[in-house]
Amino acid sequence: MLPPDDHLHTEWSWDAPRGSMERTCARALQLGVPSVAFTDHADFTSWVDTRAGTGVPSALRKRVSSDGMFQPPPLDLDGYLASLEHCRQAFPTLRILSGVEFGEPHWHREQSAELLRRGGFDRVLISMHSALADDGRIIQIRDAYRDRAPDQVVREYLEAAAVMIESSDVGAVLAHIDYPVRAWPAHAGPYSPERFEEELRGVLRVLARSGRALEVNTRLPLDARIVRWWRQEGGKLVSFGSDAHDPLAVARGFADATAMVAASGFRPGPDPHDLWTPD
Repeated sequence: MLPPDDHLHTEWSWDAPRGSMERTCARALQLGVPSVAFTDHADFTSWVDTRAGTGVPSALRKRVSSDGMFQPPPLDLDGYLASLEHCRQAFPTLRILSGVEFGEPHWHREQSAELLRRGGFDRVLISMHSALADDGRIIQIRDAYRDRAPDQVVREYLEAAAVMIESSDVGAVLAHIDYPVRAWPAHAGPYSPERFEEELRGVLRVLARSGRALEVNTRLPLDARIVRWWRQEGGKLVSFGSDAHDPLAVARGFADATAMVAASGFRPGPDPHDLWTPD
């Protein structure tokens, strides 16, 4: 049996123009996924748009200011919750969790706390998507590679992730610890987590102490060494997330991911909706 998909985006995420909560539910049932969590984006960070507006959906290019800063639109919580209730009624055999993915919640404590209060979410993810540029403005991780050595980008990202975890009590799951790998430049050669073992273990250690779960995000296959290090550093919980922004990507790569996590010493709980725990 496939595990729950606890990281899904729908039309309520600003960066998911092909998203559909209803079609995602239908796809999950078709695949036999026991439950889903709709963790749509809550991004309060503004960042430099380095691609002249082409890096955001065309309908949102008006949100790029004259000085080149892009501000993602807020999550339409009322619309999201209404859609969630509609799907719960339309798909009664599928367990559907509410959720949210906070980008850099430690930078936006008041906004994050207010949305949590209003939303009452079942599943809360925290993530880093951004980095500081030399001029003090915020840039996305992919853009950090333009002016910095690849190893420096990854190390700065992991340092920032550890700070986020330690300085905020928001969220129960760290999403995509390997996020910088998505933009790893070809000229740098093959990416290997062993180059960053010390920094990765540092993040995992802090995450374990916080009692949060490590997400195995399948948008890219997570290296098995990271999951093994997670257990060695005292990690107790693993979640799975496709990070799908399109219904066709629900549970992508889950068969391989579950086999890898099982080989690393984790097992599903007695309830198919549970997070995985050590043997």
